[in-house]
Amino acid sequence: MSDDLSRLADDCWEAAASREPTYLRHLLGDYSAVDSYEGASRESDARFAATMRELARRAESIDEGTLDEQERITRSVVASYGSTSADLAATPLGDLRADPISGIQVDLPLVMGLLTVPDEAVAAQMPAKLDAVGVHLRETADRVREGAADGWVPAAYLVRETIAQIGAALATPLSDDQVVAAISLPDGIDDGAVREALRAAVERSVRPGLEAYRQALRDVLPQARPEEQCGLSWLEGGEATYAAALRYFTTTDKTAEEIHEIGLAQLAHLADEYRELGPEVVGSDDLDTIFDSLRSDPKLHYEHPDELVEDSRTALARAEAAMADWFEVVPRASCAVEGTEVGAKAFYFPPASDGSRGGTFFVNTSDTSAWGRFELESLAFHEGVPGHHLQLAIADELPASVPKLLKYAVNDAYAEGWGLYSERLADEMGLYSSALDRMGMFSADSLRACRLVVDTGIHAFGWSRQQAVDFMLSNSPLAEGICRPEADRYVCYPGQATSYMIGRLEIQRMRAEAEQRQGDRFDIRAFHSAVLDSGALPLDVLDRVVASRLG
Repeated sequence: MSDDLSRLADDCWEAAASREPTYLRHLLGDYSAVDSYEGASRESDARFAATMRELARRAESIDEGTLDEQERITRSVVASYGSTSADLAATPLGDLRADPISGIQVDLPLVMGLLTVPDEAVAAQMPAKLDAVGVHLRETADRVREGAADGWVPAAYLVRETIAQIGAALATPLSDDQVVAAISLPDGIDDGAVREALRAAVERSVRPGLEAYRQALRDVLPQARPEEQCGLSWLEGGEATYAAALRYFTTTDKTAEEIHEIGLAQLAHLADEYRELGPEVVGSDDLDTIFDSLRSDPKLHYEHPDELVEDSRTALARAEAAMADWFEVVPRASCAVEGTEVGAKAFYFPPASDGSRGGTFFVNTSDTSAWGRFELESLAFHEGVPGHHLQLAIADELPASVPKLLKYAVNDAYAEGWGLYSERLADEMGLYSSALDRMGMFSADSLRACRLVVDTGIHAFGWSRQQAVDFMLSNSPLAEGICRPEADRYVCYPGQATSYMIGRLEIQRMRAEAEQRQGDRFDIRAFHSAVLDSGALPLDVLDRVVASRLG
């Protein structure tokens, strides 16, 4: 790769990693910024937007005709990532800082528990990281007030729930602080002394920061929006902000209207699939009967937390045994399964680049009965193998010649599109163990199709929170206890939820076109290599790569 392009890719990665030192450095096993935490100020967003816009300009100024394939890919990724990241960072979206789903008051103990602390030197810097968390929280408080001054306030119910969560964290005795308890320290160091230093950092920085954040939320609560007006369309500039979010998260130019219609079409197709399989699973082809059975039949739900973890491990072992027939390359890094009582229902953290930690698929066991037995396998295949673990671990193990930006930068349309594609691929591979588990694949698809309709409904068409919940209840087997936090997630993270199905459909389209072009020459293993062996690509760039390699 030319020196100029290599330097450009490195600069783009450095800008992204500096903006997210915990997620794009420490979690990946890079200890160069252990004492840092993510910034939350308007000034940091503005600096990032200016940097990324300049990086995109530099990429676009390079003549593609002088580049080889890898260089063309790199140039296109920097141009796309730079421009969409800049556009999103330049919006007021960061002013809406009330998130009871995965806000810092919820996620901080989980994140701290995942950070590798390999030695005494890194352990000694962890109190400084907690001091930086305190800075982040104070900046967040400022951001809440700045947004409110400009009319950008969250929905009142989100503010109230976030205030309550912060209150619970502050009420916990310092000796039992969850953040301190979550940090895993290596053997051979003075655990007591380091824990005491961590508790001191929580007391002087984290808790005052949480208190400042809570007070800012209390101050803006009187002007917060009703839940009937929870979306961006109710805010001045909300339409442009949502368009920027959709471009960033889908890496396409699809409009809210187009995405909404795609979701409705997918739900209509899924209704036919449910009716076909329904008689075998629940004894009926009536859609409402099928949905009600999946929601409420106790025989179709888990009872014991240990079952969730064990069944996940069994499903992943079955998938790993089948990889050779479907993939030319499989990762060296292992994928563990662990239960947790915090965070989303299921989620994945990638392996550390230094090999200190493999990938981990987390299953939330806090409410075992909320888990349908039909749900688990599709989620295991999505989050583990052949889904996120396969994709992210392969990216991590790509040659050093592939820039870090392509290996590690967040690209939801690609990553979540691959995860959702993997759920259907698992069906082709014969991995689902029963018709009930195949029905779970449909249920997972219903959620992702509903997201296209509901996310756009909330933010482009003025839907209320209740409208969103009611739509999901009518068009999926999801229980209300799942639909309500899902709707809240879409309110808090506009556009992100659309990335799953848009990415999946685009990958499927690329595969269908490759099959048509190649006919008998088509090799599914080669197609998967074309999708996976250049790292995380914007969908238009991926389309060109697949077409070039499988022409």
